[in-house]
Amino acid sequence: MNRKPESALHLPHRRLKLDTLVRLRWLAVAGQTTALLVVQIGLGYPLPVGPAFALVALSAWLNVYLKIRSPSALRLSDRAAALQLAYDILQMSGLLFLTGGLGNPFAFLLLAPVMVSATGLSGRHTLALGALATVAATLLAVFHYPLPWPGARDFVLPLVYSVGVWVALVCSLAFMAVYAFRVAEEARQLADALAASELVLAREQHLNALDGLAAAAAHELGTPLSTIFLTAKELSSEFDAGDPRAEDVALIRSQAERCRDILRQIATLSSDRDRLFQRMPMSQLVEEVVAPHRDCGLDIWVQVSGEGPEPVGSRNPAIRYGLSNLLENAIDFADTAVSVVCGWDDGTVRIVIMDDGPGFSPDVIGRLGEPYVSARSGRGSRHQTGGGLGLGFFIAKTLLERTGARLALENRPPPDTGAIVRVFWPRGAIESAGDMDR
Repeated sequence: MNRKPESALHLPHRRLKLDTLVRLRWLAVAGQTTALLVVQIGLGYPLPVGPAFALVALSAWLNVYLKIRSPSALRLSDRAAALQLAYDILQMSGLLFLTGGLGNPFAFLLLAPVMVSATGLSGRHTLALGALATVAATLLAVFHYPLPWPGARDFVLPLVYSVGVWVALVCSLAFMAVYAFRVAEEARQLADALAASELVLAREQHLNALDGLAAAAAHELGTPLSTIFLTAKELSSEFDAGDPRAEDVALIRSQAERCRDILRQIATLSSDRDRLFQRMPMSQLVEEVVAPHRDCGLDIWVQVSGEGPEPVGSRNPAIRYGLSNLLENAIDFADTAVSVVCGWDDGTVRIVIMDDGPGFSPDVIGRLGEPYVSARSGRGSRHQTGGGLGLGFFIAKTLLERTGARLALENRPPPDTGAIVRVFWPRGAIESAGDMDR
């Protein structure tokens, strides 16, 4: 299968915007300021006002500095974003240290920076921030100022309750971080895979658009070439038979004629009236898919047969690319041979691709078609490209399903080994005149 891009999680458009972190920090500053004012003024509880407001002011000044120094649209690297989130954890830990440690009901806000990291940063940085939050929670369970409370006596939580709060905080941190990271990761993978699918189709359409450009070029170049040809023809009568210049003129004339023939062929291939090149039978489709892989070192067996007349469909880059990708996967994992069987009847067209490799892994065969799902068991592919991650299979499945196809996957029954991929279309979807290469 196709290899997962090493930069899948580090593309520029995947990075957190500086403005996002700044806005979240302004929200934290507003909330912290409100909480301190309510406790100090509204409830009248004693607390170290100076150090607490100093920590809040530090976050505010950091935001002002970042807004002045960097544009809002700046996208941060994973490391820079992780450093800012680490600061937020330490700043919140400092406030909790001054206001009762884990006994403070706002202690669970330590989770917030880790959640932001889980949705936007790599697993390595999220793990590091989670470890930092865990260490901070552990220290706050032991070292902290008393919780602001009315009266002279300090409010002290029982040891068992403090341990319970710590366990709950750490467990919530681990569960929520893993859950948020997995959800965001799947969304990123799906977005990348869909983008890859669109790029493949765009490339095919771009190549097909060159056909129209070739026709335009043939039309524009026809006039000057005709002029050159006629001029050379007239000049040829100006020289004697033995004159070396006559040979040069004859050469120019012959090459101009050759150019005219080439342009005439290009214009013919590009003409919408030539249905031969816009429509193709299933046997030709299978041959176009198989032909580039004839020299792969394996036996490729092709069988084309069916009931009734052979279906004739439109040239469709999605079908060609999807089938080619499935065939490449079979070739990658086959031991000696790959079979491609095409058949049809009055209502259905089907193509079956089989190989004699290790087959699909039982634990993932039900999830194939999702991006980055390892598709094979046992040994790796013949080319050992680090593949087997399912992006190519996802693209193939997506493109084929857009044409009305349905895919069925299974392993060959014992004692045979290998995988079987069946692709089915309603016959009407294949014979439709739409979706031509353009």
